[in-house]
Amino acid sequence: MRTVPDLARRRAELTPDRIAFVDVASGRTWTFAEIDERAERAASLFEARGLQDGDRIAILCHNTPIFFEILFACAKARAILVPLNWRQTPAELAPILAGSGAKLLLHDAATAELAQALGGTGVPLLPFDGYEAARDATAAKPGRDAPWETDRVWYLLYTSGTTGQPKAVIQTAGMAIANAANVQLATGLDAADAMICFLPLFHTAGINLHTLPLFIAGGTTRCLAKFDPGAVLDLIAGGKLTVFFGVPAIYQALSLHPAFATTDLSRVRHWGCGGAPISAALIGTFLDRGVAICNGMGMTETGPTVFFMDGAHAAAKIGSVGKPQLMAEVRIVDADERDVRPGEQGEILFRGPGITPGYFGNPAATRAAFAPGGWLRSGDVGRRDEDGYYYIVDRIKDMYISGGENVYPAEVERVLHAHPAVLEAAVVGVPDERWGETGHAIIRFRPGQHADVEALRAHARASLAAYKVPKHFTSVDDFPRTAAGKIQKHLLRAVVARDKP
Repeated sequence: MRTVPDLARRRAELTPDRIAFVDVASGRTWTFAEIDERAERAASLFEARGLQDGDRIAILCHNTPIFFEILFACAKARAILVPLNWRQTPAELAPILAGSGAKLLLHDAATAELAQALGGTGVPLLPFDGYEAARDATAAKPGRDAPWETDRVWYLLYTSGTTGQPKAVIQTAGMAIANAANVQLATGLDAADAMICFLPLFHTAGINLHTLPLFIAGGTTRCLAKFDPGAVLDLIAGGKLTVFFGVPAIYQALSLHPAFATTDLSRVRHWGCGGAPISAALIGTFLDRGVAICNGMGMTETGPTVFFMDGAHAAAKIGSVGKPQLMAEVRIVDADERDVRPGEQGEILFRGPGITPGYFGNPAATRAAFAPGGWLRSGDVGRRDEDGYYYIVDRIKDMYISGGENVYPAEVERVLHAHPAVLEAAVVGVPDERWGETGHAIIRFRPGQHADVEALRAHARASLAAYKVPKHFTSVDDFPRTAAGKIQKHLLRAVVARDKP
């Protein structure tokens, strides 16, 4: 499959008058025909401003349907969209903006100050109000209906993951189609569905879980500028949502909200989760409310959906990320890149049409990311059980060696999460004169609860070998996180190194 039709145009032809997007704050709606028509005008506007094939357009904005019309406009004009992280500082964004080679920076009112601080980079700024006025004053290019090449660069997602080193992951239309197929087959997504988009749009989850797949399917997405647990629970209570996707931190926030206990959750037929490990305790909290959270796993580099748990086994297979979906190939290999047997641990490798072609402008990183045969290295240790369900053990780089024994922090974290006073836990390896390395646990307690170090240590020892029990404990109010809600352990290591007992 070398090309696909213009996705916005084809969806508008199929269901022109159906509602594609709703802005939650204002109640404003966009039909599929309106999204396509505005994207056509925007594409002509970009061309009129001198932007050419392959030129980059950066964007700073909170969640809004306007982002998606611009995303489609870039595909039509053969430009490349570069979403920027509005949580970052000008000092962090300036090198990314310069490295992307962007020739225009679009921004909403909420990010105006940040955009102005980037004005010194020499990239022209265009606020959304000016963009919309210029778009409406521009005539759409007649006869534009070219197909989209599936391997052409559509947009770039800068991901630092948990390492702090940003790389521009290439996203293509082919990846979008593969992800849509995986999401739709895993969740039953169709035109009758409605979801809420609040995960940030500079992250793959904001775009692809499940907004872009739902757009392709013809359903309705409600855009919330930023996550607000009360607003989300109100929409659920009002029957406005049928599918939901969140990272564990989102599920945690919902469970702690006062309205959670009284909100009818039954009209949401599918609950998806990914982006970071979710604790058994949190899964249990939702099971008690009749909700089976279907955990999944993927990467920005995989478009992202690879694994998804099926609802029928979600309660029985707690801790699993499910099975690989239809458009993904998966292997688990040992250090010599030989396939391991069920139950054995190894690195997870990915291949298929949803996999990125690489990192934009970074051939060295692209080469390092792939094993022979076109297999993408995940950097994750995983295992597969006899039933074909997969489990993520930990990140390879997070493992530490204590007294000659391998310790995977995720295993220790799962045990600590089971303590009734613990809301979240993160474990990192720190230098130790006797053992080489030992564990340092950083704990976030539940509101109004606490446990002393000896109680936590005793709790861990009841389930873990002595060498796995953390030697040090520190409590925090919250963790530094990525946009996907993953705890940034490289930052935690810096904190515990500075505050080493």
